[in-house]
Amino acid sequence: MKKWVSKLAITVFLGLVTVGTFAQCSICTKTASQLGEGPAKGLNAGILYLAATPFLIIGYLGYRWFQAEKEKQRLDAQPNNQDTI
Repeated sequence: MKKWVSKLAITVFLGLVTVGTFAQCSICTKTASQLGEGPAKGLNAGILYLAATPFLIIGYLGYRWFQAEKEKQRLDAQPNNQDTI
């Protein structure tokens, strides 16, 4: 249980730390500077939103794979209790 809470705390901390991240390439930065500060922040938020989706999907798939491998190892480690005749 403590591992789960510490992982959640680290995730929340990293999420709060990266709020001020700029996710603009040089072309987007030039476009955003022409739009003004308000639309530039919206553009930056949109870029971060679009970039987060693939990472979340891959993270979910990796988590599922990890859990399946963990279960497979647990089942392999159990002794086989079949009665032999």
